[in-house]
Amino acid sequence: MKVLIVSQYFWPETFRINDLANELHNKGFEIEVLTGIPNYPSGNYYKGYSFFSHTRDIYNGIKIHRVPIVSRGKGKGFRLSLNYLSFVFYASLFVLFSRKKYDITFTFAVSPITQALPALLHKKLYKSTSIIWIQDLWPESITAAGKIKNPYILRQLLRMVQFIYRYADKILIQSEAFETSVLEKNCVKEKIYYLPYWAEDLFLDNSLIENGKNSTILPSGFKIMFAGNIGEAQDFESIIKAAEITKDKHEIKWIIIGDGRKKIWAESEVKRRNLQSTVHFLGRSPIEDMPSFFKQSDIMLITLKNEPIFTLTIPSKVQSYMAFGKPILAMMNGIGSQIVDEAQCGYTVSAGDYADLANKAMIAFDETKENLLIKGNNAKKYYFKNFSKEILLEKLINILTT
Repeated sequence: MKVLIVSQYFWPETFRINDLANELHNKGFEIEVLTGIPNYPSGNYYKGYSFFSHTRDIYNGIKIHRVPIVSRGKGKGFRLSLNYLSFVFYASLFVLFSRKKYDITFTFAVSPITQALPALLHKKLYKSTSIIWIQDLWPESITAAGKIKNPYILRQLLRMVQFIYRYADKILIQSEAFETSVLEKNCVKEKIYYLPYWAEDLFLDNSLIENGKNSTILPSGFKIMFAGNIGEAQDFESIIKAAEITKDKHEIKWIIIGDGRKKIWAESEVKRRNLQSTVHFLGRSPIEDMPSFFKQSDIMLITLKNEPIFTLTIPSKVQSYMAFGKPILAMMNGIGSQIVDEAQCGYTVSAGDYADLANKAMIAFDETKENLLIKGNNAKKYYFKNFSKEILLEKLINILTT
């Protein structure tokens, strides 16, 4: 079976679709990928790439077709819109003029949802089956992120999303809480399937971890570690305010690993509040380094702003943290927080409640290592019961083949 994965983001960018493509390829599917020139999250083309370069790549035996896209730049306004629209334009040209036929187009629908349009064009031209795996709800997610507020533009985006949902053959959702929103946008229930993330294998095999790796760049003390995008949605204002409350407990260290458009602001805010000895920014590291960082943490941090859309979302780091067997400190509302509570694997506070976040951080600091270990083990047990790759991959293959 020939499958074209349509994703604006793909290797060497770090997204879960990379692992999924590998797994389907290993299961015997003939996988090819339609993607853009890598430039996420920095906003600049990766070394060795440019607007018209690397139109073909190979990733673990998988053919990659790259189309030109305008780089994200600082990820704001007109430049970001050009980034989104240029992928749609050039990916659609690829579909039109390559004349390559596939049985299935599989769209990895993180933002922007517009990347599903070339896949629907392929369906119209070649009668392929169109499957979309929804990671972000549109237009809710861009409203919550503050990227677009114009009512007219939002209405047009809503109509586009309704069009995409109507003409897709199957809609996969990463959170069961997404269903109501999808149904409200002209999608029938029979087309909806729940398929959450799983964690990459490297978070499960601790034997791959090089002991002591990266230890020299980590401060000593009780390490509360955040790993991922430093953006508007992650509410770094509240994280920094919580760190300011805990600063007198000198052993508590807030470790931030990642990059994003709020990083410069967050670093300057930490400096302004004189928190450099409490909050430590380590920058972006390859995913292969994450287990060695996780191993040296005491508790992992997940945060999302107080927005209705985020109550429906399971952040992908939930699965990574759980698979590794780490206790979790979560500042968010909705399903993500419910999972942490249900698994009995950490501490939860309401989105935006930085005072309670600081309080829970200090409670975790005072906790015994044995109790933290129990919470970490609870996380791992919950992961295997609810997010096992083997179970979810079998479900996905059934969706693709029936």
